[in-house]
Amino acid sequence: MRKFIVTGLLLCLVCGGFAFGADEGAAKSPVELLEEKMQNNINIVWTCIAAFMVFFMQAGFAMVEAGFTRAKNAVNILMKNLMDFSMGTIAFFVVGFSLMFGASKGFIGWDGFGVGDLAKAGDDWSWTFLIFQTVFAGTAATIVSGAMAGRTKFKAYLTYSIFICAFIYPIFGSWAWGSLFHGGGWLESMGFCDFAGSTIVHSIGGWLALAGAMVLGPRIGKYGQDGKPKAILGHNVTLAALGVFILWFGWFGFNPGSTTVGDGEIGRVAVTTNLAAAAGAIIAMIVSWIIGKKPDGSMSLNGALAGLVGITAGCYTVTPIGAIAIGAIAGGLVVLSVYFVDGILKIDDPVGAVSVHGVCGAFGTLACGLFNAEGVIAGSGESTGLFYGGGFGQLGTQFAGVLACFAWAFGLGMVLFLAIKATVGLRVTEEEELKGLDITEHGMEAYSGFQIFNM
Repeated sequence: MRKFIVTGLLLCLVCGGFAFGADEGAAKSPVELLEEKMQNNINIVWTCIAAFMVFFMQAGFAMVEAGFTRAKNAVNILMKNLMDFSMGTIAFFVVGFSLMFGASKGFIGWDGFGVGDLAKAGDDWSWTFLIFQTVFAGTAATIVSGAMAGRTKFKAYLTYSIFICAFIYPIFGSWAWGSLFHGGGWLESMGFCDFAGSTIVHSIGGWLALAGAMVLGPRIGKYGQDGKPKAILGHNVTLAALGVFILWFGWFGFNPGSTTVGDGEIGRVAVTTNLAAAAGAIIAMIVSWIIGKKPDGSMSLNGALAGLVGITAGCYTVTPIGAIAIGAIAGGLVVLSVYFVDGILKIDDPVGAVSVHGVCGAFGTLACGLFNAEGVIAGSGESTGLFYGGGFGQLGTQFAGVLACFAWAFGLGMVLFLAIKATVGLRVTEEEELKGLDITEHGMEAYSGFQIFNM
């Protein structure tokens, strides 16, 4: 009898909960609360997995940069990729996070240090959001490493990595992504579209890399007496290829992970991301084949990265066909840009970071104004892309964002690198550069006994 009474009471409570939840403005039913909690936990798990995949991209960057540069600088490359993420993590946690996502909607979204901001939020999602944004900040910082490889003082690199993660990246990020947490920014209020960071992450890194390479100057022997560039071949294309595949894998966390929601949209964003990468690799191979009479391996690898960078802004808002078009254009663009930066501007960029991340990041952001097809994807509503009847409004907004990014990152980058050059020094000596930074900066070799010194 007692069991029947208890069962009856439980049924009354559950039914009462449903009835109470059905009233307008009333509390949610137990089932609705359970579904909400499950979805929240799924979102947290998916976003954490995506963050861990983006973190693994540090290994990809390290392999690409090490492979495309000389053996005598491999340890230096690995140390820079290790330390820019390590020091950048602390800088972003202590300062950068609040600058990027603080409650203020002004020029700088400052709301105290990161720890306090998270403590006020008081939920599990806040910590998940922090780790996800931290790995993005680390990506922006590590892009600079490749363009300045082979001739930069290690202490100078540590200095500017801190400034990038604590100040330069977070401020621009607050303009476009601030409302994702507590803040807000003028670019997002205009309707600026950059879903996963073609401009916010990649162009920031690319334009900083451009400033750094310009202040630093070319490697010894890069340009002859006639001013023509000479190829300084990387020591291990196998490592570079491994790095590209790691980065391609990590991008499935970078772009689909930016949904921060565990639902079916993940698969659609993964498809657009993958199609763009494949198209970029194919077109880069074809263009390099036409120009150099051979299908160039390094250009093809950079073509895949160019397609990935290009689709990052519009991965959520373009169709699969649009993704192929964006990736194909980026793949051709990166080859032409590498030749232009190297031969016309005479800026030494050993890994093509300026072209891959700066130029193709800017193109990918502008491409949202051409290929955005929100109405087509959703089956209703209006598309903002010019090619889908959206007019020039979105394209103008994208152009404003790209210009703001270049002015901010390149301008501050020049100031930062010139200041470092005048204080702690930016470039190693000629003797140190010729011996290699592994020996002179770190006192060790990547390949023990491999190097023979004649000086």
